This record gives sequence, C-alpha cells and structure tokens, in this order.
Amino acid sequence: MRAAVLGAGSWGTTFAQVLCDAGTPVRLWCRRAELADVINSTHASPGYLPGIELPAALRATADPAEALSGADLVVVAVPAQALRQVLTDWRELLPPGALLVSLMKGIELGTGDRMTQVIAEITGAGPERLAVISGPNLAPEIAGRQYCATVAACADEAVAGQLQKACHTGYFRPYTNPDVIGCELGGAVKNVISIAVGIAVGMGLGDNTRAMLITRGLAEIARLGAALGADQHTFAGLAGMGDLVASCSSPLARNRAFGEKLGRGIPLSEVLASTTQTVEGVKSSGPVLQLARQHGVEMPITEVIARVMREELEIGEAVLLLASRSAKPERYGV
Repeated sequence: MRAAVLGAGSWGTTFAQVLCDAGTPVRLWCRRAELADVINSTHASPGYLPGIELPAALRATADPAEALSGADLVVVAVPAQALRQVLTDWRELLPPGALLVSLMKGIELGTGDRMTQVIAEITGAGPERLAVISGPNLAPEIAGRQYCATVAACADEAVAGQLQKACHTGYFRPYTNPDVIGCELGGAVKNVISIAVGIAVGMGLGDNTRAMLITRGLAEIARLGAALGADQHTFAGLAGMGDLVASCSSPLARNRAFGEKLGRGIPLSEVLASTTQTVEGVKSSGPVLQLARQHGVEMPITEVIARVMREELEIGEAVLLLASRSAKPERYGV
C-alpha cells in the first residue's frame, strides 16, 4: 500500500514515521512549504517533534495533489473543525477506492458529527472505506519509538486488517476493532475529561480527585456510547480506558496541559492565545454535550467543561460543581 498523510503536526508526522517504519511508502502533506523543505532536507520537524530523527524515506510536500497521487491509504490528521473545508477543497484529488483513515479525536461544531461521518458525507465513501486510529497515542513517545498499542477500527474487519499491517512495527502494535463509533467517541470525549483532570491538577488537588474524574468520565463516555450504538466492550480497551488514562495522566497530553493552566488561575483568553497546537477538547466539549442532550444522556463533567469553555463558569465554581454531585448507588455505566 502507498499512503498519504494529510497534516504535519506532531501526530500526523509521527504516524507518517510509523508507516515508514512499517515499510509502507508515505508522503506527508504540510500546510507550509518551508516545513516540507525542513523535513526533506534535515529529516526532522523541530517545531513539532524536537530531538526526533525522522526516517530518510519520509517525503514531505506542500502540494496536496502530489501527496495524494496514487495513494491507497489516505490518513487525515487536520484539526477536527477544519476537516469539512479541507476535504471539500480536495475531494477531486482523492484517489477512487482509497481507504480513508481518521487520526482526529473531535466532534464537529454545529452538526455533532463524528469525523468519519464528515468524511462519508463529503466523499460518499461507504463504511468499508472508513477507518479510525485511536488509543493511548502520545505523539512524542511514539516518535521516540517507545512501545505502545493502538486500535485500527473499520466496519470491514478485512480492511481493518490491511490497515493493521500497514502500520505494525516493533514498537507500534495495532489491534483491530469493528466498532468505529465507540473508538471515535472514546477519543473525542476523553479530551473533555482530560481538561477537567488538568484543572484539578492545576488547583493542587490530588490522586483521589484525579481517579474520581477518570472513573466518572469513563462512565460518561460509556453512557453516550450506549445511546449511539457503540459496543460497550470498546470502552474497557485501548480506545476507551487506555486513551483516557494516558490523556489524564501525562503532562505530554495537550488537553490536560490546557486544563492545568486554567486550574492555576490563568484566564481562558490567555491560555487560548498561548496555545500553539490544536486542543480538541476545547471546541468538542460543546458538540459532545449537544449529542448528550439530544439522546437524553447525563454527562455532568462534560457539561461543566462546556460551560467553562463558554466562560459561563469560573474555575472555582466548576470544581465545586464537579465535587458536589449527589450520592447514589454505583453501577457500571451510570
């Protein structure tokens, strides 16, 4: 298979490296021509992956037509809220029959669509051509070739197996899963929960608070997943609990780092102004809450974070709301 990766941020570039290391020829599309030149001439991307030597076989280009030409596998790694416009612009360049893979972990503003739903609408691709990579995938660690695992999800299990083979390396182990809905929801909602955990960490709260938010956050993900038809087993695996734990525990996680700044008392406007990479939970919190309300699903952590992002709640109030839920029996998924 020949691959094109659209998006040269830290995760897109890292996944392009993984494909190269797995023996899959790949072209990486960069929004800026100067970044493509740096990657091709120095085999590095110092702005996104400092200290990482990229494979010499990885070729970058700022020309989307060049990147997409002859690709059997098209991997999309642009910001979630830019996906619709990007694909609309490039629809005629997409090779017929190519497998379309989302690395994005977001929900679209306005529509409440998952990323594969947006891709399907713009391209007309059926479920057998839509796939997702999701899991505890912190880009700097993977770029450093540290051991990790992920999920390659596609409704067609044979196609999922092809994607698995295309990105399987000695350090990057993909597992297949037919539950695209669950894998996408796990990746998108965990970003919102990770912001909540970051706020708690920034305020100096400890491991008990973090464990509470992670556990109750997983219950929120599972409730929404059940309402949307996901397989509940997905949320106990890499694309559910695995991704949630990594994002809520690691200082490398962008959403947690964003929340920490808020928890330390930095105003939202200043945190947004100082953020140089996409933090998907910021904009996805509203659409996730929209989905929850449409389906009658209770998601209190998500609701608090959505209100913080709309500047309807001060951080101190938000923490009080998160901590003051009524006592009730604990049952899985409630």
